[in-house]
Amino acid sequence: MQSLKQNILHPNILLSLTFAAMMAALALVFVYVPTEKTMGVVQRIFYFHVPLAWVCFLAYAVVFVCSILYLRQRDTRWDRLAHSSAEIGIVFTTLVLIAGTIWAKASWGSWWTWDARLTTTLILWFIYFAYLLARAYATEESRGARYAAVIGIMGFIDVPIVALSIILWRTSHPGPLIFEDGLTSSMKLTLMVCIVAFTLLYVYLLVNSNSIRRALDEVKSLKQFLDGRN
Repeated sequence: MQSLKQNILHPNILLSLTFAAMMAALALVFVYVPTEKTMGVVQRIFYFHVPLAWVCFLAYAVVFVCSILYLRQRDTRWDRLAHSSAEIGIVFTTLVLIAGTIWAKASWGSWWTWDARLTTTLILWFIYFAYLLARAYATEESRGARYAAVIGIMGFIDVPIVALSIILWRTSHPGPLIFEDGLTSSMKLTLMVCIVAFTLLYVYLLVNSNSIRRALDEVKSLKQFLDGRN
C-alpha cells in the first residue's frame, strides 16, 4: 500500500495525470459543451471559476488540519505541508477573484460589487495573506510557524461562511447550480472533469512545493551542523 501511494504521488506520474486531465477539461469546455443561451461564450469561465474555488477550500482545509497537527505534535512535517498548501491557496484565491470580476462585468455590468460572496472571498484572501506575513516577519522561525498555525486554524472559519454566503445573505451571485437542475448533463460532466483536473493540479503543486521545502530544511540543518563543528 505504501509503495502504491508513493508511485501515485510521484511527480512525473502526477504531472502526466494532471496534463491529461487538463487537456480533457479544455476539450470539453471549448469543444464539447454547448454555449449557454443567456450569457453566451463568457459563461464558459464558470468551468474554471468553480474548480478554482473548490481548490481554495481544499487548500485551506489542508492548512487547517495540518496546523492543528503541528500545534499538537510540533512536527515540522505538518508545518511544511500547511505552509505549502497556504501558498497554493493564495494563488488559487487570487485566480478566483480575477475570474469572478470578469464574470461580474459580463453579468452585472461592473467589475466589482460588495456582494456577500465576493466580499467574504476577499476577506479569505486577506486572512491567508496574513498567514504568510506572520511567517515571513516573525523573529524566530518556530514562533512564526506557531503564529501562522493559529491564523490557519482561526481563518478557516471564513471558508464555510464563503460557501454559505449565497444562502445566509441576499446576493446577486448565482445559486448552487451544481445541485439543482440549472445545468444540463453535458455541463455537469464538463464541470466534474474540470474539478478533477484542478484537484490534480493542486496535488501536484503541493507535492512539489512540499518536497522543495523539505530539501531546504535539510540543507539548513546540514549547514547548522557544519557551523557547529567549526
